[in-house]
Amino acid sequence: MNSLKFYLYFIITFILLSVGCKDTSNKSESTISVPTATIDSTQTEANTTLQQEEVEKFQLTEDNAIDFFFNYEKTLKSNKVKITTNLGSFTVELYDNVPYHRANFIYLTRKGYFDFTQFHRVVKNFIIQGGNSDDRKTGKKRTDIGRYLLPPDTRKGHKHDRGTISMPSSEMDNPHMLASPFEFFIVVTDPGSYHLDDEYTPFGRVIEGMDVVDKINNQPVGEGDWPMQNIYIEKAEVVE
Repeated sequence: MNSLKFYLYFIITFILLSVGCKDTSNKSESTISVPTATIDSTQTEANTTLQQEEVEKFQLTEDNAIDFFFNYEKTLKSNKVKITTNLGSFTVELYDNVPYHRANFIYLTRKGYFDFTQFHRVVKNFIIQGGNSDDRKTGKKRTDIGRYLLPPDTRKGHKHDRGTISMPSSEMDNPHMLASPFEFFIVVTDPGSYHLDDEYTPFGRVIEGMDVVDKINNQPVGEGDWPMQNIYIEKAEVVE
């Protein structure tokens, strides 16, 4: 009888131990699966971030600039830009029928390109020219925006009257007189400098603050018509 009890006890104990081992195995598998799911999620997020970082920053080029400004011009609701310098401020109104030049000037203004550039060329009783600088940050801004030129548009009836804002041609090898998009000049000659009409594109005029333009033109200059004291564009902004 004692032997039978012992045998039954042994069988029951063995069964219980077997069931317990199976349950422990299931719990172990469940515990391992949790960190595996976490690792997969983290890896997915990392891949998404990497893909976003790999998206190229938009830059204007010779191939896309015209199409870009053609579409960008359609979104514009204002045609006035206020330019504030360390000698005062003036406002220009841009012509509607020179769409690429108008769109380019407003685009660069909104990108903050003109801020902290200079009026780097002052020719007495002729023009003041701005949009450049000897600061490396200006070169970096140009690189970030892109490398492109604009076609001249001299047949819209606009003249280089006093107060006209126009765009110089690029200093690059440029037989077609394509415009340098980052610079501009303003005519101070009275009544105007009409010998420029067939070479450069007038795209607006000064409607307020011409006395400030004259003040800039009267500053002392050194070699290369560069002002002896820097004349900064502190801010350019689109206004209604």
